[in-house]
Amino acid sequence: MSKYKAKGVKNSFKNARKGVGAALKSEINIRIHILIGIFVFILGMLLDLSLTKLCILLLIISMVISTEMINTAIEFTIDSVFHNKYSQLAGLAKDISAGAVMLVAITSVIIGFLIFIPEIIKLF
Repeated sequence: MSKYKAKGVKNSFKNARKGVGAALKSEINIRIHILIGIFVFILGMLLDLSLTKLCILLLIISMVISTEMINTAIEFTIDSVFHNKYSQLAGLAKDISAGAVMLVAITSVIIGFLIFIPEIIKLF
């Protein structure tokens, strides 16, 4: 067994919490996504969205945050392998992972519009 492998469920959750904490401390984008996600979810509750729509919002919010965390993990890994030295391939890998975050974020905005615009129109 690897010395890095978690020993038991309790340690798995402890390591996961550590990872979330490290991501929150190191990346402002994750904190921004979380704040926007909280705002969007509260807005959905205020507009009395259906349970299905609230679940979709939660899935999209978690998808954006998770993708940002994976991007951060990829960046940290590449930086450690290349010792923060420039490499064209490392830069390309970082750009691709950032592009994945951008794609998910754009998709989440589109889904948000599809969910919220009809609800806001109903108010008027």
